[in-house]
Amino acid sequence: MVGERKDINETKWSNRWVVGITGASGSIYGIRLIEELLRQSFQVHLVVTEAGWRVLKEELGWETTRRTAALEQRFAEALQGGALTYHPNADIGAAIASGSFRVQGMVIMPCSMGTLASIAHGISDDLMTRAADVMLKENRQLLLVPRETPLHAIHLENMLTLSRLGVRMIPAMPAFYYKPQSMDEMVDFLVGKVMDNMGIDHDLYRRWGDEKNGH
Repeated sequence: MVGERKDINETKWSNRWVVGITGASGSIYGIRLIEELLRQSFQVHLVVTEAGWRVLKEELGWETTRRTAALEQRFAEALQGGALTYHPNADIGAAIASGSFRVQGMVIMPCSMGTLASIAHGISDDLMTRAADVMLKENRQLLLVPRETPLHAIHLENMLTLSRLGVRMIPAMPAFYYKPQSMDEMVDFLVGKVMDNMGIDHDLYRRWGDEKNGH
């Protein structure tokens, strides 16, 4: 019976991920990750910073005055069915702010240098940084996708600090060996690299050597 209860408990949280979108350029990366996670029946808890909402408006043309409505334009079925849960960044009492709320891990994609610095120095003054701090203290997966160039010494030192704590750093760097034919393919490549590090199978890009194996 104890083993059975454990199995039931695992099904409740092992497919649950937190996704954060900050004000760094490249919000489409986070949106595509959410789409792929939902397609594979994962549960997603989403938090977006104020700057993140601005970038969604400027880069993707979202109408962000009514934020829940903006999400419903893209994720109506997932929101209504409970697969996607949106948490305002100011809601520090949200479930994902507590270590007792079990999730597999968190991905911040894209991750601004400001958010990265706050996490590196233990500053958790909003839901985004608090949720990331929870991942660290609970020894859960935390993956950051920094999107900035060029990088100065403080950026690099903050990344090294987090890397030493076990945080996965996955810079937003495209690859060209698979000869991408569109912007969508380049986005999917990075999303696929993130999912590789999450331990999730996908078919978002052709892997090196696949063409030799007939794939």
